[in-house]
Amino acid sequence: MKRALLVAVALVLAGCGGGGRGHGTATLWVTRDRGAHVVFAGRVPAGLNAIQTVERKLHVTTRYGGRYVQSIAGIDGSLAAQRDWFFYVDGIEGDRSAAEVTVQPHAVLWWDFRRWSGATMHVPVVAGAYPEPFLHRGPTSVVGDASLARPIARQVHGVVNAKTTPRSFVVVGGRLPPDTVRIRPFRRGYLLELGAAVARRLARDPHALRFRF
Repeated sequence: MKRALLVAVALVLAGCGGGGRGHGTATLWVTRDRGAHVVFAGRVPAGLNAIQTVERKLHVTTRYGGRYVQSIAGIDGSLAAQRDWFFYVDGIEGDRSAAEVTVQPHAVLWWDFRRWSGATMHVPVVAGAYPEPFLHRGPTSVVGDASLARPIARQVHGVVNAKTTPRSFVVVGGRLPPDTVRIRPFRRGYLLELGAAVARRLARDPHALRFRF
């Protein structure tokens, strides 16, 4: 009986081993043109790198020894045409080869194919993975009309008008145009500005900004 129990435990542990299995799941999005067209959206195994993860669902070709993506689902990058694939993890632009980034459980991995120029080569943070990048990254203060700020604060695990110095801020309503959505790095965190109309939609549906740059 004891031997059978040890064998069963060994089999369970083996099932949690390599190949990226046993690590939970993450979310994968593949889009074009700054989120305007969705190629794929669904759950994937966590524990793989950011290239292997998309390879689980779509055909991928790479360049530079497999460190960078050349094409996904037949959509081919071109330096001459200034169109290429960019990836984000929890709304934050990748700052290294995707082959060096391990996709953690519950993360949102987003690959977007878009045109770039010198001024738009880097977009350091995007709003479409909301409530990331505010979750799990230190305190967030939500500033603005309390009726809108309270539900937003719950979504980002933040505090309305935090008294201590927060890492990130979400500013709601005020003099912002109603449909405003702006996000950027700020201090050691991020600043998200939401017009009142967008904030109301977001208060009802935390996925209202999905795929939005």
